[in-house]
Amino acid sequence: MGELNLPGNTQEPDAAAPAPAVPAKKHRPEVVPVRNLREYIGESILIVFSVLLALILTEVINSFNERKQTRALLQDIRAELFHNKKVVDAQYHYHLSVIHTLDSAISHPEFARGFLVDGEINFEMIVPYGVLKGDLLAVAWDVAKSQNIASRTDIPTLELLTDIYNDQERITKVEDEIGKLVLSMESRKPDNLHLTLILLRDNFKAWATGRVPNLLGKYQRAIDHLGEK
Repeated sequence: MGELNLPGNTQEPDAAAPAPAVPAKKHRPEVVPVRNLREYIGESILIVFSVLLALILTEVINSFNERKQTRALLQDIRAELFHNKKVVDAQYHYHLSVIHTLDSAISHPEFARGFLVDGEINFEMIVPYGVLKGDLLAVAWDVAKSQNIASRTDIPTLELLTDIYNDQERITKVEDEIGKLVLSMESRKPDNLHLTLILLRDNFKAWATGRVPNLLGKYQRAIDHLGEK
Protein backbone atom coordinates (compact mmCIF):
# COMPACT_ATOMS: atom_id res chain seq x y z
CA MET A 1 0.00 0.00 0.00
CA GLY A 2 1.51 3.36 -1.03
CA GLU A 3 2.61 6.13 1.31
CA LEU A 4 0.31 9.02 1.62
CA ASN A 5 1.84 12.50 1.04
CA LEU A 6 0.20 14.30 3.88
CA PRO A 7 0.73 17.97 4.67
CA GLY A 8 3.68 18.48 6.95
CA ASN A 9 5.20 15.24 5.89
CA THR A 10 8.18 16.33 3.79
CA GLN A 11 10.56 13.97 2.20
CA GLU A 12 14.28 14.54 3.02
CA PRO A 13 16.49 14.71 -0.04
CA ASP A 14 18.87 11.90 -0.56
CA ALA A 15 22.19 13.06 0.96
CA ALA A 16 24.07 10.64 -1.20
CA ALA A 17 22.85 12.19 -4.43
CA PRO A 18 25.83 13.41 -6.56
CA ALA A 19 26.39 17.22 -7.19
CA PRO A 20 25.88 18.48 -10.71
CA ALA A 21 29.05 18.34 -12.78
CA VAL A 22 30.91 21.67 -13.53
CA PRO A 23 32.10 21.89 -17.07
CA ALA A 24 35.92 22.12 -17.28
CA LYS A 25 37.53 25.39 -18.53
CA LYS A 26 38.79 25.31 -21.99
CA HIS A 27 42.43 26.42 -22.29
CA ARG A 28 43.02 28.71 -25.23
CA PRO A 29 46.33 28.23 -26.94
CA GLU A 30 48.83 31.18 -26.49
CA VAL A 31 50.01 32.81 -29.67
CA VAL A 32 53.70 33.75 -29.49
CA PRO A 33 54.77 36.01 -32.35
CA VAL A 34 57.88 34.87 -34.02
CA ARG A 35 60.14 37.63 -35.45
CA ASN A 36 62.95 37.12 -37.77
CA LEU A 37 66.30 38.87 -37.73
CA ARG A 38 65.25 41.43 -40.32
CA GLU A 39 62.43 42.69 -38.11
CA TYR A 40 64.74 43.04 -35.10
CA ILE A 41 67.26 44.96 -37.15
CA GLY A 42 64.49 47.21 -38.52
CA GLU A 43 63.21 48.02 -35.03
CA SER A 44 66.75 48.72 -33.78
CA ILE A 45 67.40 51.05 -36.68
CA LEU A 46 64.12 52.86 -36.00
CA ILE A 47 65.03 53.37 -32.33
CA VAL A 48 68.51 54.63 -33.19
CA PHE A 49 67.10 56.95 -35.84
CA SER A 50 64.54 58.38 -33.37
CA VAL A 51 67.26 59.07 -30.79
CA LEU A 52 69.55 60.68 -33.35
CA LEU A 53 66.70 62.79 -34.73
CA ALA A 54 65.88 64.04 -31.22
CA LEU A 55 69.53 64.91 -30.60
CA ILE A 56 69.83 66.72 -33.93
CA LEU A 57 66.65 68.73 -33.32
CA THR A 58 67.86 69.67 -29.84
CA GLU A 59 71.20 70.78 -31.23
CA VAL A 60 69.53 72.82 -33.98
CA ILE A 61 67.25 74.57 -31.47
CA ASN A 62 70.14 75.28 -29.10
CA SER A 63 72.27 76.58 -31.94
CA PHE A 64 69.46 78.85 -33.14
CA ASN A 65 68.92 80.25 -29.64
CA GLU A 66 72.65 80.81 -29.16
CA ARG A 67 72.96 82.66 -32.48
CA LYS A 68 69.95 84.78 -31.55
CA GLN A 69 71.46 85.60 -28.15
CA THR A 70 74.85 86.39 -29.70
CA ARG A 71 73.24 88.71 -32.24
CA ALA A 72 71.42 90.52 -29.41
CA LEU A 73 74.65 90.91 -27.44
CA LEU A 74 76.50 92.31 -30.44
CA GLN A 75 73.70 94.75 -31.21
CA ASP A 76 73.78 95.99 -27.62
CA ILE A 77 77.54 96.53 -27.97
CA ARG A 78 76.98 98.37 -31.25
CA ALA A 79 74.50 100.75 -29.60
CA GLU A 80 76.98 101.30 -26.77
CA LEU A 81 79.81 102.03 -29.21
CA PHE A 82 77.63 104.51 -31.07
CA HIS A 83 76.99 106.36 -27.80
CA ASN A 84 80.65 106.26 -26.80
CA LYS A 85 81.80 107.52 -30.18
CA LYS A 86 79.66 110.64 -29.79
CA VAL A 87 80.98 111.20 -26.25
CA VAL A 88 84.62 110.70 -27.27
CA ASP A 89 84.27 113.01 -30.25
CA ALA A 90 82.76 115.81 -28.12
CA GLN A 91 85.27 115.22 -25.34
CA TYR A 92 88.16 115.32 -27.82
CA HIS A 93 87.33 118.87 -28.84
CA TYR A 94 86.87 119.81 -25.21
CA HIS A 95 90.30 118.42 -24.31
CA LEU A 96 91.87 120.29 -27.22
CA SER A 97 90.48 123.51 -25.75
CA VAL A 98 91.90 122.52 -22.33
CA ILE A 99 95.32 121.97 -23.88
CA HIS A 100 95.06 125.33 -25.64
CA THR A 101 94.34 127.00 -22.28
CA LEU A 102 97.29 125.22 -20.68
CA ASP A 103 99.57 126.27 -23.54
CA SER A 104 98.49 129.87 -23.00
CA ALA A 105 99.17 129.61 -19.27
CA ILE A 106 102.58 128.07 -19.89
CA SER A 107 103.49 130.86 -22.31
CA HIS A 108 102.09 133.71 -20.20
CA PRO A 109 103.21 133.72 -16.55
CA GLU A 110 100.74 136.44 -15.59
CA PHE A 111 97.86 134.33 -16.87
CA ALA A 112 99.32 131.26 -15.13
CA ARG A 113 99.37 132.96 -11.73
CA GLY A 114 95.57 132.94 -11.71
CA PHE A 115 95.72 129.16 -11.58
CA LEU A 116 97.27 129.10 -8.10
CA VAL A 117 96.15 131.60 -5.45
CA ASP A 118 97.29 131.25 -1.83
CA GLY A 119 97.98 127.56 -2.26
CA GLU A 120 94.55 126.87 -3.75
CA ILE A 121 94.24 125.61 -7.31
CA ASN A 122 91.68 127.33 -9.50
CA PHE A 123 90.97 124.15 -11.41
CA GLU A 124 87.90 125.48 -13.19
CA MET A 125 90.16 127.94 -14.96
CA ILE A 126 91.65 125.00 -16.89
CA VAL A 127 88.81 122.45 -16.98
CA PRO A 128 85.47 124.27 -16.56
CA TYR A 129 83.47 121.05 -17.16
CA GLY A 130 85.71 118.67 -15.26
CA VAL A 131 88.47 116.41 -16.53
CA LEU A 132 86.04 114.09 -18.34
CA LYS A 133 83.11 115.87 -19.92
CA GLY A 134 81.13 112.68 -20.56
CA ASP A 135 80.88 109.07 -19.38
CA LEU A 136 82.09 106.20 -21.55
CA LEU A 137 79.91 103.10 -21.13
CA ALA A 138 81.07 99.50 -20.95
CA VAL A 139 77.96 97.75 -19.59
CA ALA A 140 77.09 95.86 -22.80
CA TRP A 141 80.71 94.79 -23.19
CA ASP A 142 80.87 93.49 -19.61
CA VAL A 143 77.61 91.56 -20.08
CA ALA A 144 78.90 90.06 -23.34
CA LYS A 145 82.12 88.93 -21.64
CA SER A 146 80.12 87.31 -18.85
CA GLN A 147 78.18 85.42 -21.57
CA ASN A 148 81.46 84.13 -23.06
CA ILE A 149 81.34 86.29 -26.17
CA ALA A 150 84.88 85.15 -26.98
CA SER A 151 83.58 81.73 -28.06
CA ARG A 152 80.67 83.17 -30.02
CA THR A 153 82.31 85.55 -32.45
CA ASP A 154 85.25 85.61 -34.82
CA ILE A 155 88.75 86.63 -33.72
CA PRO A 156 89.00 89.87 -35.79
CA THR A 157 85.76 91.19 -34.27
CA LEU A 158 86.88 90.21 -30.79
CA GLU A 159 90.27 91.89 -31.26
CA LEU A 160 88.68 95.11 -32.53
CA LEU A 161 86.21 95.32 -29.64
CA THR A 162 88.87 94.50 -27.03
CA ASP A 163 91.15 97.19 -28.46
CA ILE A 164 88.37 99.79 -28.40
CA TYR A 165 87.39 99.15 -24.79
CA ASN A 166 91.04 99.09 -23.68
CA ASP A 167 91.52 102.51 -25.29
CA GLN A 168 88.44 103.75 -23.48
CA GLU A 169 89.93 102.70 -20.16
CA ARG A 170 93.14 104.54 -20.96
CA ILE A 171 91.22 107.71 -21.79
CA THR A 172 89.23 107.60 -18.57
CA LYS A 173 92.47 107.05 -16.65
CA VAL A 174 93.40 110.68 -17.37
CA GLU A 175 91.04 111.65 -14.55
CA ASP A 176 93.04 109.64 -11.99
CA GLU A 177 96.37 110.92 -13.30
CA ILE A 178 95.28 114.55 -13.23
CA GLY A 179 93.84 114.05 -9.75
CA LYS A 180 97.13 112.68 -8.44
CA LEU A 181 98.97 115.65 -9.91
CA VAL A 182 96.81 118.48 -8.60
CA LEU A 183 96.34 116.90 -5.16
CA SER A 184 100.06 116.53 -4.52
CA MET A 185 101.83 118.97 -2.20
CA GLU A 186 104.38 119.84 -4.87
CA SER A 187 101.72 121.22 -7.20
CA ARG A 188 100.69 123.78 -4.53
CA LYS A 189 104.08 125.45 -4.44
CA PRO A 190 104.24 128.67 -6.53
CA ASP A 191 107.77 127.82 -7.65
CA ASN A 192 106.46 124.62 -9.27
CA LEU A 193 103.55 126.25 -11.09
CA HIS A 194 105.17 126.26 -14.52
CA LEU A 195 106.13 122.57 -14.21
CA THR A 196 102.66 121.67 -12.92
CA LEU A 197 101.01 123.24 -15.96
CA ILE A 198 103.37 121.38 -18.30
CA LEU A 199 102.59 118.08 -16.58
CA LEU A 200 98.85 118.75 -16.82
CA ARG A 201 99.13 119.41 -20.54
CA ASP A 202 101.25 116.33 -21.14
CA ASN A 203 98.81 114.10 -19.25
CA PHE A 204 95.90 115.29 -21.39
CA LYS A 205 97.93 114.66 -24.53
CA ALA A 206 99.21 111.24 -23.46
CA TRP A 207 96.02 109.75 -22.04
CA ALA A 208 93.30 111.53 -24.00
CA THR A 209 93.83 113.47 -27.20
CA GLY A 210 96.79 111.46 -28.46
CA ARG A 211 94.80 108.27 -29.00
CA VAL A 212 91.36 109.66 -29.88
CA PRO A 213 91.69 110.11 -33.69
CA ASN A 214 92.63 106.45 -34.09
CA LEU A 215 89.92 105.38 -31.65
CA LEU A 216 87.22 107.25 -33.56
CA GLY A 217 88.18 105.27 -36.66
CA LYS A 218 87.94 102.02 -34.72
CA TYR A 219 84.51 102.98 -33.43
CA GLN A 220 83.22 103.50 -36.95
CA ARG A 221 84.70 100.24 -38.24
CA ALA A 222 83.14 98.29 -35.37
CA ILE A 223 79.75 100.00 -35.78
CA ASP A 224 79.70 99.22 -39.52
CA HIS A 225 80.90 95.65 -38.97
CA LEU A 226 78.40 94.83 -36.23
CA GLY A 227 75.62 96.34 -38.31
CA GLU A 228 76.17 93.53 -40.83
CA LYS A 229 75.72 90.76 -38.26
